[in-house]
Amino acid sequence: MAKDVVCGMEVDEKKAMFVSFNGKKYFFCSKACKEKFNADPEKYSSN
Repeated sequence: MAKDVVCGMEVDEKKAMFVSFNGKKYFFCSKACKEKFNADPEKYSSN
């Protein structure tokens, strides 16, 4: 399981949406969380 860096929810890497940023994959529970990350990836990737 991975943690959605936007909302903190645990997500299954096999089913979740993801974005690669600075060589790391970030997983999301929903399109809304993915869009929030994409709007300001530096904010969430530092968590």
